[in-house]
Amino acid sequence: MGPFGRIDLAFVTGFEVSQVTQSVRIDRLDGVQLGAELPRGWQGSFALDRGTSVADDFMAQIEQAYLAGQAISPGTLYQYVSEVDGSTSTYQYEGVVFKLSSAGMYRGDAPVAQKLDFFASTRKRV
Repeated sequence: MGPFGRIDLAFVTGFEVSQVTQSVRIDRLDGVQLGAELPRGWQGSFALDRGTSVADDFMAQIEQAYLAGQAISPGTLYQYVSEVDGSTSTYQYEGVVFKLSSAGMYRGDAPVAQKLDFFASTRKRV
């Protein structure tokens, strides 16, 4: 779900996601080392072959709204994972912002590979 409604990406060839954390390290006076990893969101990307203009149109709509002085609301992303036992795990990413980090190289003999990056404030299982 983008800031202007539902976006269905076709021809997705890859998906990568990782947790963003802030490391905290403490050196106690007694020599014991303590540590923590504070959650700071999630980041990832979609690799897709450009079979439609959906990703380009999506980013163009965000850019046009920004240039027109409109507020751009963050989106929501859903990840569906088919588990080995036949069940489906669903994760919801909230506060999502997007960037088309590669609109692709256009050649006559190959698909146009695109990359859509995102950052999300939180992830939860639904």
